[in-house]
This record gives sequence, C-alpha cells and structure tokens, in this order.
Amino acid sequence: MWWARDVRRATVFTGAGISTDSGVPDYRGPQGIWTKDPSLADLFTYDNFRADAEVRLRFWQVFAGRQGEVEPNAAHRALAELEASGKALRVITQNVDGLHQKAGSTPRKVVELHGSLATATCLSCGERTPAAEAIARLPEEPVCACGGVLKPSVVMFGEYLDQDVLSLARNIAAASELFLAVGSSLQVEPAASLCALAVENGAGLVIVNRDPTPYDDLATALVREPIGTALPRICEALAP
Repeated sequence: MWWARDVRRATVFTGAGISTDSGVPDYRGPQGIWTKDPSLADLFTYDNFRADAEVRLRFWQVFAGRQGEVEPNAAHRALAELEASGKALRVITQNVDGLHQKAGSTPRKVVELHGSLATATCLSCGERTPAAEAIARLPEEPVCACGGVLKPSVVMFGEYLDQDVLSLARNIAAASELFLAVGSSLQVEPAASLCALAVENGAGLVIVNRDPTPYDDLATALVREPIGTALPRICEALAP
C-alpha cells in the first residue's frame, strides 16, 4: 500500500456497500433493494412521493420494516479509530443510516450528502419530527401537526442535493491527499464526481468496491476484497 505512505489528509467517501455487513441491504447489488423489487425505486422518486398518498404510505411501510437495531461493523469502527488516532480524516457518505456516527466518528466530520433517516421533514411548514414518532403513526399515513405531508429527511430521485452540503463536500475532496471511495457504485451524480475533483486537485484515488465503477480509470489503486477486511487494513496503514 505505497499510496498510503505519508498521507496527512484523507477523505473517505462511503456508499451502501460499507453497511451491508451491518445487515443494511444495498440498492443495486445482487441482493439489493431495487434488484429484488425494481418497483421500489418508484417510492424513492420525489414527484411520486409528493403526488400519491398510496406511494407515501408504502414508502413509510418499507422504511419502517428496515428500521431494526443495526450496529456499525468493522469498517465503520476502523474509520472512527483512525480519526481517534489523530489522523486528519473526513467522511463523506451517501448513506443515511447514521452508522459512522454510531461507530464513534465525530458528527461534524461526517458529511451526509443524501440526508438522514433519523428525522422526517414536513413538506408544508418545514418542521422536523423524529422518524420514530412518524413510524409510530402507521398504518395511518404519518402527517405533520400542521396537516402537511411528512417525508423522511433524505434526498430522493428528482430532488437536488443541499447546495451548502455539496459545497462542503467539494471543498473537502479538493483538499484531500488521498480520496478513498468505499462501497459505492459511483453511478449517482453529482456525488460520484467528487472522485474526479479530488484527482484534479492532486489526490490519489483508491476505490474499494466489489464491482467495476465509472471512475476506475482514474484510480491509483483498485481494491476488490471485502470491505470488512480491506478497510481496517487500509486504516492501519494510514494510522500515524
């Protein structure tokens, strides 16, 4: 791992693949949510969610069914331990499961590009409600106290990323010496383009993923071994 030597500032960009060992299914893999049931992708479309009460209720039912007590795995813990060792480390994640923070990563050092499942947001008044309170109202559709539609505080297809969050992620990527892309298909833009931005600003790009990605040609190294073993080994090599 020559590319890990003398790295002062590292950024880790994580996708669904880092959480599969915690029992959180990914989306596009062989056992992915959309692979098993392509119709579920329609539930993640903002226009469909906003327009159709049946879509909203089904979304909440699927969402509630995934809210078991999941715990961070070895990969999440390795990142938290690397940060605790004193390494200048930032995490940018496409995930909405909160497992980086649960593992011990400093919340302000984790950039959640696609939001969080911890809360729901009213599409009328903007008020945020703990997601658990919304789920408790099932089988009725969860609604805000104002009567407005409640939506999990995540970015759906057809929505723009929060520009302040995206700008922060871009600044972090541009300042990196090493950019690790872990467990992401790198097919969702503009998030995936952070890889190119990091490389354009002189960072080494290492992709840790089971399958090929659109950014493999830019990579300094490709790691195909399981994330649960690869990332702890990489973090050990990066430790001060």
